[in-house]
Amino acid sequence: MAKCLSSICAVNHVVPGTFLQGVLSMPARRALEKEKIDSLEKLSDYSEEEILQLHGFGKNTLKKLKIYMHEHQIYFKEFKE
Repeated sequence: MAKCLSSICAVNHVVPGTFLQGVLSMPARRALEKEKIDSLEKLSDYSEEEILQLHGFGKNTLKKLKIYMHEHQIYFKEFKE
């Protein structure tokens, strides 16, 4: 009988960033990671329009993110053209 019940793959496959895990989908989280956004404070340096330009972000994802940010009293910067 096997001594370990957990899969080798599951044990060795650890995702390095857990920022916004459970809040946003993986494509959206990867887009933030690619831009080196790993905290709400860094996220607040961007406007909603800039975040919507990232691959993996749409209106629903942005809405979830805004709700989460509001709960933590962090907001997007104002968009200036």
